[in-house]
Amino acid sequence: MPPRPVSPVPRRLRPPRVGAERGSPRLGVAVLGKGGRSGPSGQRGGPRGTWLLRAQIADRTLPRSPREGGLGEGTQGAVGSINRARASGAGARLGWSCWRSCQLKLWNKYRVSNVPSLIFIDAATGKVVCRNGLLVIRDDPEGLEFPWGPKPFSEVVAGPLLRNNGQTLDSSALEGSHVGVYFSAHWCPPCRSLTRVLVESYQKIKEAGQKFEILFVSADRSEDSFKQYFSEMPWVAVPYADEARRSRLNRLYGIQGIPTLIVLDPKGEVITRQGRVEVLNDVECREFPWHPKPVLELTDSNAVQLNEGPCLVLFVDSEDDGESEAAKQLIQPIAEKIIAKYKAKEEEAPLLFFVAGEDDMTDSLRDYTNLPEAAPLLTILDMSARAKYVMDVEEITPEIVEAFVSDFLADKLKPEPI
Repeated sequence: MPPRPVSPVPRRLRPPRVGAERGSPRLGVAVLGKGGRSGPSGQRGGPRGTWLLRAQIADRTLPRSPREGGLGEGTQGAVGSINRARASGAGARLGWSCWRSCQLKLWNKYRVSNVPSLIFIDAATGKVVCRNGLLVIRDDPEGLEFPWGPKPFSEVVAGPLLRNNGQTLDSSALEGSHVGVYFSAHWCPPCRSLTRVLVESYQKIKEAGQKFEILFVSADRSEDSFKQYFSEMPWVAVPYADEARRSRLNRLYGIQGIPTLIVLDPKGEVITRQGRVEVLNDVECREFPWHPKPVLELTDSNAVQLNEGPCLVLFVDSEDDGESEAAKQLIQPIAEKIIAKYKAKEEEAPLLFFVAGEDDMTDSLRDYTNLPEAAPLLTILDMSARAKYVMDVEEITPEIVEAFVSDFLADKLKPEPI
C-alpha cells in the first residue's frame, strides 16, 4: 500500500484552560519522567517523587570558571593525569572556552547532564574518546592507560558474574544475547521503582523466547545494601567487590546518573541508551529490543529527554483523531535525514524530535516555557540554554519544518528566553 501523502496541519487556537494563567509555574505537575532520576544534581519533588522541570533546569547552570560548582578538584586531577601522559610522550590538550555560547553548544553536543563533567575528544577527528573522564583520572591517576579510548563490551565485562543465589558464571554466558546493562542502587527511590517494572519486563521477554539478559552494575554504598537490592533481581550482576570492573563499565557508557539502562545487541553494540524510557513506555515489551524511533510522542516517562539537548516539539490538538500520527508522518522524514547525516559522521544528532498532544504534563510545559495557546505549534526548546524558538504560522508543512530546522542548525534563529 503506498504511503498516505502528508498534508499541512492548519492552525487552530486552543481554548484556555480553567485556572491556567499564562506564566504560572504549576511546578506540581511539571514533571520529567515517572519516578525521576538521581545523580549528583538530582532534585526531586511532586506527588510521586518525580523531577520538577524548574528544579532540573536550575541545576544545569554552567559554571563561570573551572573552579565553580565543585570543578576545582576534578580539574586539578585531570590536568595532573594529562601532564603525566604528556611527559610520557603522548599528545593531549585540555582547553576551556571563555564564551558561554560555546559552552552551551558543547553542553548540548556532548549531552552533559551534570557538573563536574570531563569528556576526552580526539583533537584530529573531534570524536569522543571517553565521556566519563572524572572516573578515568580517579582510576588511572598516572595516565598509564592513555588515551583512554573505548574498549569492546566483552573485554570490559570479562570475568565472573553473580546470581542472587550465590551461583557464579563467566561473562561469556552473555554472548549471543541482547544485554541490558543496568546501573542502579538501592538508596535511589527511582531506581527501586524502575527495578519493579524491569523485573516484569525481563520475565515477559524471557517467556517470549527471546535471548535476553540483564547485567546489574551497582552504585550501592555498601555490600550489604548491594546484597539486599540484588536479592530482588532475577538476573546477573558484577560482584560488588570488583569495583574496578564496575568503574570501567561506568566509563565505557559515560554514566552521569541513575537509573540508567543501556540495551546492547548480541554483538555488544548499543541499541539504545534510553532503556529506562522504553521499559516504562512499552510495558508489554512488544517493541523489544527497542530500536530508537526518529520521532517520539511526548509522555511523562520520556519527557526527561527534554533536558538532554535541543528538542523540536510539535504541539498538536490530540483530541482530533489522527492528528498526532499525521504530525509524526510530517516531521519523520526530516528527523530521519538529520539522524542519518550525523550517524554517517559517527556523531549524535543535534536535535531530538517530539510530537506533544494535550495532557497535564504538556500543559505544564507550555506554561513553564510561556508558549502561545495554539495548535499546531512548532517549537525548538533548549532547556540548558533556557531558550526557545517558535514558528508562528497558520499551517505547518514539511517545507516549513525543514527550513526551521536548517535555520536553527545554522544559528540563524533568534532565541527567546524561557
